Amino acid sequence: MLPNTGKLAGCTLFITGASRGIGKAIALKAAKDGANIVIAAKTAETHPTLPGTIYTAAAEIEAAGGKALPCIVNVREEQQIIDAVEKAVKTFGGIDILVNNASAISLTGTLETETKKVNLMMEVNVRGTYLTSKTCLPYLKKSRNPHILNLSPPMNMNPVWFKNHCAYTISKYGMSMCVLGMAEEFRGEVAVNALWPKTAIHTAAMDMLGGSGIEKQCRKTDIIADAAYCILTKPKSFTGNFIVDEDLLREEGVKDFDAYAIVPGHPLMPDFFLDVEGNTADIKQERYGIPQGPKGDKKLSGSQQEGPSGAKASNPVAETFRVIQGTMNEEYVRTIQGVYQFELSGDDGGTWYIDLKTKSGSAGFGKPPVTADVVMSMSSTDFVKMFTGKLNPTMAFMSGKLKIKGNMSLAIKLEKMLTKLNSKL
Repeated sequence: MLPNTGKLAGCTLFITGASRGIGKAIALKAAKDGANIVIAAKTAETHPTLPGTIYTAAAEIEAAGGKALPCIVNVREEQQIIDAVEKAVKTFGGIDILVNNASAISLTGTLETETKKVNLMMEVNVRGTYLTSKTCLPYLKKSRNPHILNLSPPMNMNPVWFKNHCAYTISKYGMSMCVLGMAEEFRGEVAVNALWPKTAIHTAAMDMLGGSGIEKQCRKTDIIADAAYCILTKPKSFTGNFIVDEDLLREEGVKDFDAYAIVPGHPLMPDFFLDVEGNTADIKQERYGIPQGPKGDKKLSGSQQEGPSGAKASNPVAETFRVIQGTMNEEYVRTIQGVYQFELSGDDGGTWYIDLKTKSGSAGFGKPPVTADVVMSMSSTDFVKMFTGKLNPTMAFMSGKLKIKGNMSLAIKLEKMLTKLNSKL
């Protein structure tokens, strides 16, 4: 992990959403240098399901060696931002660093996203970031080495990042556009950068999105805290950058990334907005509504889709399982040793299974012959897309299209099997 250097001693950091998670981790890292932390967050009373308040965070910050100023701030309310900034300046004499961490998320499609959810994401992520930056900037400009750091992604125009949660993507890219614009507007005066994790980070939000067991595929908030510390201790000439945590830390000489893992050695889930192998397939074809096969041959859809033999399949799900059954071999069973149950909704849905544990393996309709290690729930349409290479399993899970219960490690093993199946489906 990245050691503290003492460079933030006496600096005042204004951090939104700092009562828990990533915001608090950044605060605690800076507190070890003896920094002043303004905890600008909503949670003043204990939440029934979420840990921490601005006051418990303040106690941790002071125990770590910093000074804390807890402020009740909903970034949707401009006056609360203004009041907190004025209180920070009165208490600590100025503001040196702003971390725009507060964020709202709803991984829903356009028709499923309620207006109040759209408003929440736009007001917290975009408007809140913009107004907090605007309010802090006059004081930041007086600092010796001022920084604004937004927890937002590199802007990636791959349509896959828009189609499943358009409103959320727009709101996060709005934060990134604040970096793009303000970095240039205040070049030479204030550094403005963005930071984003390469892999999923274990927070309360991730627990709600991924459910029990998801933490095994995540890293600790420490990796974001270390990357943020590295950025915030650079000179203000370091500006206008869209930084991925692991990439920056590798450049800084960090080699042991297992230290950041919740479960060292366990496969990690990539975060949103960063393309990984397999995500870019068929983007052009999907954009124009023309699904493509592995070699670009145009295929029919639904009940007219042709199977590998050229015969028309009346049931795409059944055809998919027929091909899966045909590819079973002892190597798969020996390597994977898992039983998968699929609960599919929509046309041709129901309960299906893949047994890669018993004898030479089997697949078909109904419950598996032995208790399933993993239960996956999704629509039959998305199931076929996933097994034909048109929907990346990790992205299906991250976007909420795929729900997984059970052994997450075995679920990841199944993804590797898909790459071999894609050439046959």
